[in-house]
Order: sequence, then structure tokens, then C-alpha cells
Amino acid sequence: MFQMRTDLAIEARELYKERNKEEIPGVEVEKEEANEYVITRVKVLDEIGQQKIGKSIGNYITIESPSLKKADQDLKDDISKALARELKALINPNKITKTLIVGLGNRFVTPDALGPKVVDKVFVTRHLFKAYNKTEDETMANVSALAPGVMGLTGIETSEIIKGVVEKTNPDIVIAIDALASRKMERISSTIQISDTGINPGAGVGNKRLGLNKEYLGVPVYAIGIPTVVDAATMVNDTIEMIVSELKKQSTVGSEFYSMLEAMKSEEKYQLIKEVLNPYMANVMVTPKEVDDLINDLSQVIANGLNISIHPGIDLKDVNRYLN
Repeated sequence: MFQMRTDLAIEARELYKERNKEEIPGVEVEKEEANEYVITRVKVLDEIGQQKIGKSIGNYITIESPSLKKADQDLKDDISKALARELKALINPNKITKTLIVGLGNRFVTPDALGPKVVDKVFVTRHLFKAYNKTEDETMANVSALAPGVMGLTGIETSEIIKGVVEKTNPDIVIAIDALASRKMERISSTIQISDTGINPGAGVGNKRLGLNKEYLGVPVYAIGIPTVVDAATMVNDTIEMIVSELKKQSTVGSEFYSMLEAMKSEEKYQLIKEVLNPYMANVMVTPKEVDDLINDLSQVIANGLNISIHPGIDLKDVNRYLN
């Protein structure tokens, strides 16, 4: 069976519901709506849920805001605070003394540069703790950060680099940031996913690498990601659906044909489109043309959320002043 390319648990759940017309057994879903964003919490409870949804047992939290693509400063701050709240609920920072933040991806390929860009903006303090021979501080946490690059540049598996750093620095947790893939165009650059199950770099674009998780690194691994690319076949599928919907509203000519297209399952349309595109656009991923600005803005949102969630004495005002 083919698989639409996506890293988002919320989309895996949607695909299952579309195919089976029911909720996934072994999976709990909770939704919270705010003024300009929606938080969806997907919890995989057991092995049955894990098998059905294709995600490891654990928590997957999605913050969605269509306005995030063109957000003003107030919305960016609201999303950063929402991210911080959800992350705090997962990691319980009061019991954490040392954190390693890892920015996955290739900083020379803009849609894949989210992780390195976030690392550039987080407040690292491990060197200060060592310099002053401190183990704890009332306002600052012990934070180190790393952007290890990709195997095509280093010749080394990213997970192997991170494992070596973990063994040397002994953090209590690892937080990995990565660009993701989505199956829906409207979620590109407008969705943030947080999980406590680790991450498989490159999985969403069909280039699955050695996973970053507790089993491999020996410490809990939390992941934060934003979808920045969509499969070309998915984009064409979504476009056709929008065109068919509009044509059906405007004309009765060909309505039976339009109805037939609407009645097809998304996976059937996706497979047909993929077969047609493959000779011309094999394995093509698509990203918005304004991706440079989006990555800069979204990396700031994530970095702010990380800084205020990890450091006990820092709030959003302090972070903005420090980074600007």
C-alpha cells in the first residue's frame, strides 16, 4: 500500500479516519481552540494504536494557525507562549538540570534550515555554568546546542554525532528541531508539532535515517517540527479538489464527472496523480516561494518558545530583548 508523505500525527489520524470511517483504536484525541490557533493533542496509548496510526506510543501536540504564514508580532508571541506551555507540560523543566538542543537539517537548503536557524537563536549557557563552576541557577538553565549538519556534508550519520555529544555532555533531555513534510498545502508553515517520542530525520521526504530516540541516545528525546515542504503529487491532488469544487458550484455541465472525482478516495486520486507525474516530476517536493522569510520568522517563534520554557527566570519580553 502506498503512503502519503507526512510527518504529522494529526494527518496520519485523518488518513485513517478517511479510509475506515472511524476513530483509531488505542488513540485519544483532544482539541483546544483559541482566538487565532487550534491545539490538537493526539495520544497513542498502546501497540494497537501505534500499528494503526504508524506513530510510536506517546504524545503528539499540534498547534495550527493559518495566520502564522503572515503573522504579526502579537500572534508570533502568542504562538511562542502556547508552544512553551505545551512543552513545559511534557518535559517538566523543574526536574531538568541539563538540556541539549539539536537543530537538524541542512542550513544551506532553505526549506531544511529550520533546525540550524533555531539553534542560532536559542540562549546557550552550558559554558557559563562550567566557567563559574555552577550546577544550578535560579534564572538560567544549563543549555547546550548543536547543529550537526547532514550526512551528505559530514559523511557521518547525524544520530551518531548526537550520540557522541550526549555521551560526553550527559544532558537530562534532548530537544530536536527539524523541518517536516505535510500532506496538505494549508499546513505548510502554519503548523507546529511537538512530540515526546523522538524523531526520524528525513522520514517525511522518503530519506529515513537512523532515529533519535530514548532507546538509541539513552535520554528522553522531544521533537519540535514545522512542515515546510509538500509532495508534488499531494499539491496537484489538493489543487484538483479545489478546482472540481469550484466548477461544480458554477456549472451543471459535467456535474456527473465532477461528482465521480469527488467520490474517489484521496488515496486513489493521489496514486493516480503520482503515476502520471512520475515520468516528469519524480520525487519532487514543493515549498513556498517566500520560504526564506518564513524560516526566519518561524525559527524565531520556536526559539522564543524554547527559551521561555527552559529558562525559569526568562519571559518573552526578556527573550525578545536578548535576541534583537
